[in-house]
Amino acid sequence: MAVKTLIPIARPVLDQAEVDAAARAILSGWVTQGPEVAAFEREFAAAVGAPHACAVSSGTTALHAALLAVGVQPGDEVITASHSFIATANAIRYCGARPVFVDIQPDTFNMDPAIVDRAVGPKTRAILAVHQVGLPCAIERMLDIARRRGVALVEDAACAIGSDVRVDAEWSPVGRPHGDVACFSFHPRKLVTTGDGGMITTRSADLDARLRALRHHGMSVSDLARHASDRVTFETYPTLGYNFRMTDVQAAVGRVQLARVPAMLARRRAQAARYNSLLASLAGVGLPAVPDYARPNWQTYTVRLPEGRDQKAVMQAMLDAGVATRRGVMCAHREAAYPRETWSCGADRRCDASGGPCPHLAHSEAAQDRTIAIPLFDGMTDDDQSRIAEALARSCRI
Repeated sequence: MAVKTLIPIARPVLDQAEVDAAARAILSGWVTQGPEVAAFEREFAAAVGAPHACAVSSGTTALHAALLAVGVQPGDEVITASHSFIATANAIRYCGARPVFVDIQPDTFNMDPAIVDRAVGPKTRAILAVHQVGLPCAIERMLDIARRRGVALVEDAACAIGSDVRVDAEWSPVGRPHGDVACFSFHPRKLVTTGDGGMITTRSADLDARLRALRHHGMSVSDLARHASDRVTFETYPTLGYNFRMTDVQAAVGRVQLARVPAMLARRRAQAARYNSLLASLAGVGLPAVPDYARPNWQTYTVRLPEGRDQKAVMQAMLDAGVATRRGVMCAHREAAYPRETWSCGADRRCDASGGPCPHLAHSEAAQDRTIAIPLFDGMTDDDQSRIAEALARSCRI
């Protein structure tokens, strides 16, 4: 029997409006970091309520630059989750620092604040808090820890554009930011895509200036300011920087994408509610938990499989039925790129988990092994969702 058309795990919303925006930038003659980037930064900052926004080339470079800007240096430690895309931990190592991995809460898949608090040590320079798959973490508790312990708080908000979190009894957009800086990704899996790209928001004018220098080779004056000047201006390079620039073509597309966010959020939240209804009766299937302090953007809809079900077998059965899935979020500490000497265990720095599971990251490992992401995207139909729910039910019985 022929398999139906594959339902993808995600599909970006791109149409003629993005084509026209890219063409506008191309035909303007200014295609690198210029007026479109500046406009995108202003519009993004306004959308999340941040005083400053700095566009960069990816979510990974956003994390790297943010950690450098808050002072992370070789020999420092940064507390974060192993249960995150590997870019989170990689950015720490790019700075010459050491990731200190803490376990997650088994219901939200976000870092456990109690373990974070205990993990702070004399070498801790920053906490890198992840808003996992668009679900805000317990940011008020992370803020309290960072302030009490005198360390920086960087938010990995790669997936969280459009999400809200309750702070001081008021709803606030992720990215305002609540810590020192917040970092976003514009990869095609995210609600807003520029093909690739990233954004860093901050309340601090000094941090913003540092970020802008870091993204452009440490240059003392931007291209935009130099070309707009009626005086000959020579730039200098007082600090080591990087090529983390976003192009104007990307930014022009991003401006169109940003305007789509309110409508996309409404659709995704309706789709998530429908999934909750369709899947509620599936025995042993765990649905996403949303704490009362969070309003996620539903960048990803993740389910926990029934006890004893083989993750790969379920995913293969769904693929055979024409439904794409993805495994639970990875754990960096289980990858060959992270031998035991490259990281510390936040629960017990004496822990030696070389060659096997880490007993202090058990919830993280279980989440990777027992959860899958099912399709959720803007153009998904009710029939698609029904077909996905039926495929999941059948696959869990195999």
